[in-house]
Amino acid sequence: MKVVIVGAGHAGGSAAALLKASAFEGEIVLLGDEPALPYQRPPLSKAWLKGEADLESLLLRPESYYAEQGITLRTGVVVSAVSPAARTVTLSDGSVETYDTLILATGSTGRRLPIPGADRSELIELRTLADAERLKGQLGPGRRLVIVGGGYVGLEAAASARALGAEVVLLERLDRVLKRVASEPLSAFFTARHRAEGVDIRLDVEVAAFEDGGVRLADGTLVEADVILVGVGALANDGLARAAGLACDPAGSGGIVVDETARTSDPSIYAIGDVTVRPVPVHGLTLRLESVPNALEQARQAAHAIVGRAQVAPEVPWFWSDQYDLKLQIAGLPQAADRTVVRGDPATGRFAVFHLCEDRIVCVEAVNAPPEFMAGKQMIGRRTPVDVAKLTDLAVSMKAVALEPAA
Repeated sequence: MKVVIVGAGHAGGSAAALLKASAFEGEIVLLGDEPALPYQRPPLSKAWLKGEADLESLLLRPESYYAEQGITLRTGVVVSAVSPAARTVTLSDGSVETYDTLILATGSTGRRLPIPGADRSELIELRTLADAERLKGQLGPGRRLVIVGGGYVGLEAAASARALGAEVVLLERLDRVLKRVASEPLSAFFTARHRAEGVDIRLDVEVAAFEDGGVRLADGTLVEADVILVGVGALANDGLARAAGLACDPAGSGGIVVDETARTSDPSIYAIGDVTVRPVPVHGLTLRLESVPNALEQARQAAHAIVGRAQVAPEVPWFWSDQYDLKLQIAGLPQAADRTVVRGDPATGRFAVFHLCEDRIVCVEAVNAPPEFMAGKQMIGRRTPVDVAKLTDLAVSMKAVALEPAA
């Protein structure tokens, strides 16, 4: 049996390794369009940008691993087409790989603003090692970085750029940073911290064009920049799947539709990672997640399905972000929440925001609060009822909250 994996990022690289760990004895071919070996992407906006990580520490596994495990790794190759009928993938150089089972791990690509200058070559996204290296080389004292987009990547890059001595201006179209992905208390906290660190955060601003020397706003203001980083969301790289006739999400940011084993509408094709629209059984939702834990969970689902192993219990989705000396950890999804409560005082730099639906936690956002994150994650998975009075009382440990649910 031959498994071909298209995409050698965190999802694809992990799928190859998990197949070997699951005693798969067939042939594995791993195809990546970047020249680098499979590597971790989260450090790109943090440790790598600040010069605190080297390539070896970034790699998922050393180069020798692939030969030792009998995995054929081909980097710097682009897949141009998939033929489910013939069970082949065609590369841009015209060569063809046959497969018995295919795993699509093609990830996502940065959303491009529909404005003049959006295709200028000097604009930087922060999605690959090459992007991060290019950005790092342009930061330092006396340099001005303008970031378009107040999401996690933009905020992480802002923190790293300030650590390198660069001036930073962050432009956000909405009335608060992280509005699509975080609660109001969390947005307010990170806005205050970034401003205290010298980041010029401008909210409710509309970017009209990218020009020589900076970013033109809708009100006519030119925000001068030496470097421009654009981070305004991502679209699923589902073009290969759509052309092959696989079921994909027709709306929003796209994505390949998969089931709880990461299988697509074609029984011989799986899809994993950022490119998928997947069931999230813990919350009863179907949506697209962009995170390393999601990539690893789906890689395991696909590997187990391919070798015939039993599936493990569905995980609670979780995410993290590092900014300055702050570690944000999030578990669960807030869509079903009907209220939020805060445990701790944001002014101390250690607190947690709990999202509840009736008497159950559905999401927790924890800043420098590992016990709240861990206990919250467990209670989400177990659907444990909670006593809100105890949950918000710092005198009651999270362990006690978890062990003493409401009657």
